[in-house]
Amino acid sequence: PIIDCMIDRVEITAKAGDGGNGAVSFRREKFVPRGGPDGGDGGIGGSVVLYADPSVRTLLEIGRRRIYRADRGGHGLGSNKHGRNGEDLVLRLPVGTQVTVITEEGSEEPLGDLVEAGMKIVAVRGGKGGWGNARFATSVHQAPRIAQSGHKGEEVRLRLDLKLLADVGIVGLPNAGKSTLLTNVSAARPKIGAYPFTTLEPQLGVVDIGWERFVVADIPGLIEGAHEGAGLGLDFLRHIERTRLMIHLL
Repeated sequence: PIIDCMIDRVEITAKAGDGGNGAVSFRREKFVPRGGPDGGDGGIGGSVVLYADPSVRTLLEIGRRRIYRADRGGHGLGSNKHGRNGEDLVLRLPVGTQVTVITEEGSEEPLGDLVEAGMKIVAVRGGKGGWGNARFATSVHQAPRIAQSGHKGEEVRLRLDLKLLADVGIVGLPNAGKSTLLTNVSAARPKIGAYPFTTLEPQLGVVDIGWERFVVADIPGLIEGAHEGAGLGLDFLRHIERTRLMIHLL
């Protein structure tokens, strides 16, 4: 069976759609022996948009593919008909996803942070459509036989990091009782066992007290040297960054 696990870091390539090509065309009508140029422009390529969706909890689905391409723009036609614009590709990501661009040289540049539900980031923009020959007509050059090719859409390599957004984070040594505490204060049911690292991924629980409600995160065991990669290392430490309060359980 396939187990839906907590995937909190993936790398993908986002490719925007290319613009459509312009058309070379001339009016062909009865009794109009010398119809002018009427080639339409190409459509604009679709963009790749990142959207913070509260119903998405992990990066598991988005990590199933490595390349995401938006729709390209349609080509221009005669009779001054412009090509259709390509549809944007919307990638739905969990709230709390941090987006980083990885350049060809290997350096990293922050692109944005989806910290609120409904936030959008345009990762790459579609290419502009090429001009049809109707655009190139002048008083001197009245029958141009040239048209413009569509511009290429942008392409970028992205790293997506999910950092949990919680009001309270429970940290402590492995097997200290963090999952047991979460079970007793919320309806969450994390795996509990009498051995270290029973919890391998962060677990979230919602606590209701009267009219108040807050989110508690059970974060995998903290051990000496975690900041240098020991144990689960930085894979769970980054989830502590955004908790408003930390409970260190002994």
